[in-house]
Amino acid sequence: MASYEDLKLPVRLFMQAYPFFRAALDPVPYAPLRKPLRESHVALVTTAGLHTPAQPAFDSSIRMGDSSFREIPGSIDPQSLLESHKSDSFDHAGIQADRNVAFPLDRFRELASRGEIGSLNRRHFSFMGSIIEPSQLIYATAPQVALLLAMDGVDVVFLTPV
Repeated sequence: MASYEDLKLPVRLFMQAYPFFRAALDPVPYAPLRKPLRESHVALVTTAGLHTPAQPAFDSSIRMGDSSFREIPGSIDPQSLLESHKSDSFDHAGIQADRNVAFPLDRFRELASRGEIGSLNRRHFSFMGSIIEPSQLIYATAPQVALLLAMDGVDVVFLTPV
């Protein structure tokens, strides 16, 4: 794992001035698992900024971060997804080589085929990481996605933060 000293100088300087957001959510949102994983309906959520070729890229011109989301069809080949994550604070090579690094849909298909999870949702969701001002994400777009997942009957969400 990289340490702070391993980061490039511009990134270290950015991190020193970064306006970290502290959410005052009380109580902290939590939902206990109510059934075994082998019976659960599962969805994936990533902050890798992935989208289908037909969808617009995440907007890197939004200064405080693009808090929108993209719906990713459950039937998609993960390798066909495009990455528009704007951050240069991490090496994108792993995600470029295999989208399953940030969006492990193929691995979850394997879990479902072995009966280790009940089923996969028909859709999954992608957000952009590097959102400096996350109020819109916390109070609008994330609750929208949570509602869609609840409407789909999703029991478990696997989050891959990037």
